[in-house]
Amino acid sequence: MVAEPIITELRLPSRLGFEKVAMDTAASVAALMGFTDDRVQDLKTAVAEACINAIEHGNQLNESLSVVVTLAMSVDSLEVEIRDHGEGVQHEMHVPDIDRKMMGEEDARGMGMFLIQALVDKVEYGREPAGAFARLVIHLRTEGEQK
Repeated sequence: MVAEPIITELRLPSRLGFEKVAMDTAASVAALMGFTDDRVQDLKTAVAEACINAIEHGNQLNESLSVVVTLAMSVDSLEVEIRDHGEGVQHEMHVPDIDRKMMGEEDARGMGMFLIQALVDKVEYGREPAGAFARLVIHLRTEGEQK
């Protein structure tokens, strides 16, 4: 018999700063699950970036719209889903030129989706009738294991 995942849900206003609530909740859950400190830090950064995207781009900073963050814990992974009321990713992601950004030749913003992808094991972006979502999955590993 497979155990059902334990699920926690947060409903946040679309106001910058509230991404910290999701970030801290995800970090607490990951720590309780036994994630290493490095993996917890990766998760915190990825969740914060995804929530900021949902607040700014999905809900357009409209505080009457919520961002819903769902954490589903299983035996060996944590899935974090961030939902907003936006249109989602509409096109292929522009690959940022990090050197041009560092030289100030390209807008410093726009690295969030790539940062998220680098920090977690799986990222999925999608659109449903009620809005868009980002689904992040991070696997529980022991100290010696690599990503």
